[in-house]
Amino acid sequence: MATTADRVEASAVAPFANCALTDFAREDNARAQRDALRQVESEFGRTYPLIIGGERVETGTTFPSRDPAHPDQILANFAKAGVAEANKAVEAAWTAFQAWQYTPAEQRAAYVFEAARLMRERRFYFNALQIYEVGKSWVEADADVAEAIDFLEYYAREALRLAGPQPVVPSPGEKGALYYIPLGVGAVIPPWNFPGAIMVGLTSSALVTGNTLVLKPASTAALIAARFVDLLIEVGVPAGVVNFLPGPGGVIGDALVEHPLTRFVSFTGSREVGLRINEIAAKPRPGQKWIKRTVLEMGGKDAVVVDETANLEEAAAAIVASAFGFQGQKCSAGSRAIVVESVYDEVVRRVVERTATLTVGDTTDPANYMGPVVDENAYRKILDYIEVGKQEGTLLQGGDRLARDGYFIAPTIFGDVKPDARLAQEEIFGPVLACIKARDFDDAMAIANGTEYGLTGALFSSDPERIERASREFHVGNLYLNRKCTGALVGVHPFGGFNMSGTDSKAGGPDYLQLFLQAKSVAEKVGGRK
Repeated sequence: MATTADRVEASAVAPFANCALTDFAREDNARAQRDALRQVESEFGRTYPLIIGGERVETGTTFPSRDPAHPDQILANFAKAGVAEANKAVEAAWTAFQAWQYTPAEQRAAYVFEAARLMRERRFYFNALQIYEVGKSWVEADADVAEAIDFLEYYAREALRLAGPQPVVPSPGEKGALYYIPLGVGAVIPPWNFPGAIMVGLTSSALVTGNTLVLKPASTAALIAARFVDLLIEVGVPAGVVNFLPGPGGVIGDALVEHPLTRFVSFTGSREVGLRINEIAAKPRPGQKWIKRTVLEMGGKDAVVVDETANLEEAAAAIVASAFGFQGQKCSAGSRAIVVESVYDEVVRRVVERTATLTVGDTTDPANYMGPVVDENAYRKILDYIEVGKQEGTLLQGGDRLARDGYFIAPTIFGDVKPDARLAQEEIFGPVLACIKARDFDDAMAIANGTEYGLTGALFSSDPERIERASREFHVGNLYLNRKCTGALVGVHPFGGFNMSGTDSKAGGPDYLQLFLQAKSVAEKVGGRK
């Protein structure tokens, strides 16, 4: 059902601007969000098939998506793909690529702009999907959907920019040109924690640049992905350009990466899975004609550093927001607070006091700041880390599983954690904060850089020399000065990290779409034609 096939001219497109967040203090917005929650609730229990080459495919086996606040509540069921379906999906994408690669950028961008318009219209609905499926608060869900809209708007504009003439040095007697052309078929494997923003960003960046793809959503966030794919079909994206393939990552993920027709892999998730993808993709398969490209974002062990010159109240507020927003389930979450010893006790006291006021509960109620963690596996892993923390540090706040239905864990703080402790080195991906005492600013910088990750970090200081030093020496892909270490904005803070945090892809930045393109140089001898 095509609704958008018209081209959009770059000259007619307004400059990019970030999508504003929703003010839920306004009753009309709050009412709209409550209505959307009821709409999503009315749709509980539906079954969603695979989508391969435009055909909806049942496999005879399904798996459920559950509400982590009420695990007995099944939100939706999904056809479970296997290796055979993965192979068919890649082949369908390859078939679609033969035409899609030559579709003008102006037309591809038009589809993406229309998707952004519809998502903006249905914003409260997409918020509600996240509130139910992954336990995001109203504010966190709304920020996620705003970022998804931003990715659509930004990447459509970037595709138009990159489709234009690229500068080359003129040479006498020749007419030269440089073009960007798409890569081919991509395996797109997004995470569950930003099930709107990252899923939409990975998908739209691949398709708007002329590639086709197989979208394998996270099993705990397949509903949001299914509804977005439906939206792409609604705006008229041709069959086979985006193929929807829910199923177990260990089975179909490997098959997608291994397939000889797969040209690139876009992945956001754990370090372990990212390294496995990198290893599998590096090995050529029979019939493979290219070196596969991998775009990997793999997490972090991020730190908020506070020195003795900082505004301590602002630092404490940022530490709490960075550590416990969306239950600490962000790759950018500030899971380490590194504080110089002269102000350590004061900062930690303020952090504990602020944390004690946080409300935890079902996020369909906007009064709750924190919701459940995503599933039982995450719940057990985080509780195991809390037990480790009780041996490695001093429990200052929380440390409990909450006696209620759902996967709720109290925001937890440990003090006097050693820089080399597991709690200070390993990504927990939950509401657990390690407070680490540094001798001085030099020691704090060494501790901050003392992990295998390098994604985000923050420094609170009023010393210009230290701010300048941190800008040079704090080895992270996204550094924030005197603000929290979460909340990157598309176009404003291109996002991606160093070391084991990934390939520093800088999503939402001017270089990102080139990861899905290859440059072709064409030179013609002047006067050579007859």
